[in-house]
Amino acid sequence: MSKKINKVVLAYSGGLDTSVILRWLQDAYDCEVVTFTADLGQGEELEPARKKAEMMGIKDIYVEDLREEFVRDYVFPVFRAGAIYEGTYLLGTSVARPLISKRQIEIARETGADAVAHGATGKGNDQVRFELAYYALEPNIKIIAPWREWDLNSRTKLIAYAEQHQIPVPKDKRGEAPFSQDANLLHISSEGKILEDPWVEPDYDLILTRMVTPMAAPDTPEEITIDFEHGNPVAVNGEKMSPATLLEKLNELGGRNGVGCIDIVENRFIGMKSRGVYETPGGTVLFHAHRAMESITLERGAMHTKDELMPRYAELIYNGFWFAPEREMLQAAIDHASERVTGTVRLKLYKGNVIITGRKSPHSLYDEAMVTFEEDDVYDQRDAAGFIRLNALRLRLLGREK
Repeated sequence: MSKKINKVVLAYSGGLDTSVILRWLQDAYDCEVVTFTADLGQGEELEPARKKAEMMGIKDIYVEDLREEFVRDYVFPVFRAGAIYEGTYLLGTSVARPLISKRQIEIARETGADAVAHGATGKGNDQVRFELAYYALEPNIKIIAPWREWDLNSRTKLIAYAEQHQIPVPKDKRGEAPFSQDANLLHISSEGKILEDPWVEPDYDLILTRMVTPMAAPDTPEEITIDFEHGNPVAVNGEKMSPATLLEKLNELGGRNGVGCIDIVENRFIGMKSRGVYETPGGTVLFHAHRAMESITLERGAMHTKDELMPRYAELIYNGFWFAPEREMLQAAIDHASERVTGTVRLKLYKGNVIITGRKSPHSLYDEAMVTFEEDDVYDQRDAAGFIRLNALRLRLLGREK
């Protein structure tokens, strides 16, 4: 707290934690606070956040709908890459942080603020994601991370501080929360408390918000189609939609068919392991459909190179390097490869499964005449003998030496 702060832009949800942070910033730094609340499709009414900020004396209040920008400029690029962290995680929280950070920095410039603040804890990944983005966009910005500074390290202390400063505390916040949730249009993450023991099965009836379990899903498969242009989904069942509307539709379709829930233990960037339950119904449908579209439109070399790049790309997103030059370089290569990824995928959703049933494209590299098991006049099977002998040459030489 040695740095003099005049004005700070706070990423503000209106919940207990960030409301306490708002007042703490005023007390600890004697500075003006600007609040920024982003609608990324978390499914909550955001006007209460505005009213709460007003009640706490805030003059500059930003409440913005960023859903379309979020899906178009952040979610879709990640799905063009087919990015998945450690084989399971579709990066739902990771991909949201760069947009929030970017807008915070923009607001800091608009309002003349010299600092930004976030509510991420000192144990998690989000502090890294926020702050790497802040520094990349505004190298000299001052950053305040209250959870690394204050002594309000328990819910009891947070509530006591809130009551002391006349900050309303909802009744459901007075007890110990059974787990923590973070939501946006791509996914909902649930972590902590009752989920901390990786041997204990999650109580899905308590946890799931956006979907049903596969066991509770309908007994009849639901068939849908998804149209792609240059690697991006543009229509569901033939109906053109904006990026955010399309993802909402896929959430609805995937959610009611039990698609997209994972229970994982992941490696956090800071070094510890974390267990979480993630709901990503629309993203899971999109991931499999996009892969099917690539299967007939990407040439083998491009597809395999893209698969080799993907783990590195996914790790960059997970670790918070969205604005790093290496992520932008990989994105350029991925987007170049995506130019031909156009066409339609047909699939069935059934009790947690995404079943591909068809794919077609004006740029398809699949040649039925070439691959047929019937008689053809486009491929001479005798050519394979020389191909095999040349590829076996080094193995034969090695075998002779042995």
